[in-house]
Amino acid sequence: MKRFKEEKTFVLIKPDGVRKGLVGEIIKRLEQRDLKIIALEMFQPTKKQIDSHYPKDKKWITRLGEKSLGTYHKYNIDPVKELGTNKEKVIGDMVRKWLIEYMTSAPLVRMVVQGVHAVDMVRKIAGPTMPSVADMGTIRGDFSADSAAIANSEKRAVANILHASETPEEAEHEIQHWFGDKPSIFQYKRFGIDG
Repeated sequence: MKRFKEEKTFVLIKPDGVRKGLVGEIIKRLEQRDLKIIALEMFQPTKKQIDSHYPKDKKWITRLGEKSLGTYHKYNIDPVKELGTNKEKVIGDMVRKWLIEYMTSAPLVRMVVQGVHAVDMVRKIAGPTMPSVADMGTIRGDFSADSAAIANSEKRAVANILHASETPEEAEHEIQHWFGDKPSIFQYKRFGIDG
């Protein structure tokens, strides 16, 4: 029964997480919650790798634009004046481009994390994707104050320290995408946790 919800998830420490020296802190927080790191690698991503990590479908890109427009409206900022448009898809394409620039600006750390309810646990430890609303005690809440309003005004992606898969299906896809069939995923027992 203990292994019923044991699963694997994917974590990617982003450029700001690496530059702030948070790799060890992130690993520490995951391991303190009885999660195991079973694959780990620092690497410099190519634009092609990052481009294929983020969806290219119109619905996803339009949603990015909708979120950005929501931020502009919330702060009474004219998107046409700032970006030259108020079209969701066009703004979504801009944001996707900013994401690719951000994610290739420094090395990343990719890892596979395993444990009971690993997908949900990692997302809870990380906190909401928008650092400015993340609670203290979460990784994003403790180490970033970035927001969509600031990022949009500077025409860049939100610096939110790490990516964590949202669902077991997404985790499976991302592990395959970032690790492929490499023999770099390990199995081992942790003292006091795995028996």
